[in-house]
Amino acid sequence: MAEVVVYSKVPCPYCVQVERLLQAREIPYEKIDLTGDTAAIADLSARTGMFTLPQVFINGELVGGYTETAAADKSGKLKELLAA
Repeated sequence: MAEVVVYSKVPCPYCVQVERLLQAREIPYEKIDLTGDTAAIADLSARTGMFTLPQVFINGELVGGYTETAAADKSGKLKELLAA
């Protein structure tokens, strides 16, 4: 089974949406809540080049935020990444 990690914060409507998408597909994931941890958010942004949350990783590979994850789901790429 692939390792899925979602970095999120509260409040964040896109974080909620990506979690709902993963739950709807019955994809288990680890949620790392970065609410209030500006240093961790800055570190994550420096590593990924993304300045928004959520950030979704599958097996250590950045998929992206909600928009990218939803697009990967629609195209079938999400299923491929989970199978790898």
